[in-house]
Amino acid sequence: MTDDKKISICFVSLKAYPLFNPDIKKVFGGAELDLYLLATELAKDPQFDVSFVLGDYGQNDIEMCENVRVLKSAKVEKNLFLQAHKIWQAMKIADAKIYMGESCSLGTALVALFCVLNKRSFVYRTASSIETNHEYYRQNIIRGIAFYWALRRASVIIAQNQSDKVGLVKNVGVDSVVIKNADKIPAQVSKDRDTILWVGRSAQVKRPELFIQLARDYPNYKFTMICQHTTGDKTYPQLVDAAKVIKNLEFIERVPFQEIEKWYMRAYLLVNTSDFEGFPNTFVQACKCGTPILSLNVNPDGFLSEQNCGLCAEGNWQIFGQMLGNILKPENFEKFSAAAYNYVRRNHNIDRIVQEYKKIFSNITQDSKR
Repeated sequence: MTDDKKISICFVSLKAYPLFNPDIKKVFGGAELDLYLLATELAKDPQFDVSFVLGDYGQNDIEMCENVRVLKSAKVEKNLFLQAHKIWQAMKIADAKIYMGESCSLGTALVALFCVLNKRSFVYRTASSIETNHEYYRQNIIRGIAFYWALRRASVIIAQNQSDKVGLVKNVGVDSVVIKNADKIPAQVSKDRDTILWVGRSAQVKRPELFIQLARDYPNYKFTMICQHTTGDKTYPQLVDAAKVIKNLEFIERVPFQEIEKWYMRAYLLVNTSDFEGFPNTFVQACKCGTPILSLNVNPDGFLSEQNCGLCAEGNWQIFGQMLGNILKPENFEKFSAAAYNYVRRNHNIDRIVQEYKKIFSNITQDSKR
C-alpha cells in the first residue's frame, strides 16, 4: 500500500528494464528512456511514491532500483493482450493514484482501461509524431481506434513539441501540454572528436540503411553506427552484413545506456535519417555533448535552424550530403556545437523539467480529492 500523504505514481513501460539493470542486454527506445529518467528523478523527492511496471526478464517479482519500486509483469516478446492479467496484477500491486505510459500500442489501451475500471488517473506522453499526424491510425486502424480511445480518457496528455500538440487537436480532438524531453546535462563537452554518429533501433521508420548509404557515398569520413535490433525485425542480419562491408563504417549492435554518452562526445555530428519522430532523445543526448545534428527529415518545431543546433535537408538527399561537408567545416562546427550545448542546457535540463511534471501530478492528485 502507498502512503496517502505522498503523490503515488506508477509508470508502465515494459521494455524499460534494461535501463534499470544494465546486465540485461535487450532493446529499448526513446519512450522507455523518457519514463526511466522521469521516474528516477521523481523518486529523489520524498513527496513522491514511485513504481514502475516492467516486462518479465527473469528478475524478481518486486525490486527496488534507484528508489523506484520495480514490478515484473508480462513477457515482452509474447502477445500482451493474452497477458493482460499479469500487467494489471502488477498495476494493482503498485496501487498508485496516477498511471503514466508512453507508447502507441494496444498496451496503452490496456493501461487506460485499468484506470477507467479502477477509478485511477491516466497520463500519457507522446512518443512520436506517428501518434499525432494520424499515420498510426492509417497503418493500424483497429489499434488506432483503441489508442485514440485511450488518449480520450487521459487526465493529461503531454506532447513533445508544438506541432504534435496541434496534431492531437486536429486528428484526435484532445488538448495537450508541451513539455520538452529531459536529460542530465554535463558541465562541459569534449574537444576530441573522430567520427560521424548514428544511434537508434533498426525500425523501418528510422531508415538505418540510409546512413549506410551515406557512409558509402563519403569514404573519406569515418562513420559509427550504433543500431539495436528492433523486436520482430527480420531484415536486421542483412542490415548488419551491408554495414560491415563499408570500410569507413564501424557497426556496433548495442551500447549500454550508461556508456552511450562517450560516443556522442566523440562525434563531430549526429545523423538522423528517420522519416518522422516526435522529439528524439538522441537529439538531446547529442546537444548536451555539444554535438551538432544533421537531419534528413526530422526538425521538431524548426529548432535545428532556429536554435542553430544543426541542419535539416527537408527530405532532399542531395542537399543532405552537401550539408554534411558544411557542418564539418571547423568554423561552422564550433558555432553549431556551442549553440547546441547552450540550447539543451536552457531547455532540457531535467532539474527544471521535472518541476513541470510535479505540478501536473500534484494538480491531478488535488482534483481527485475534491
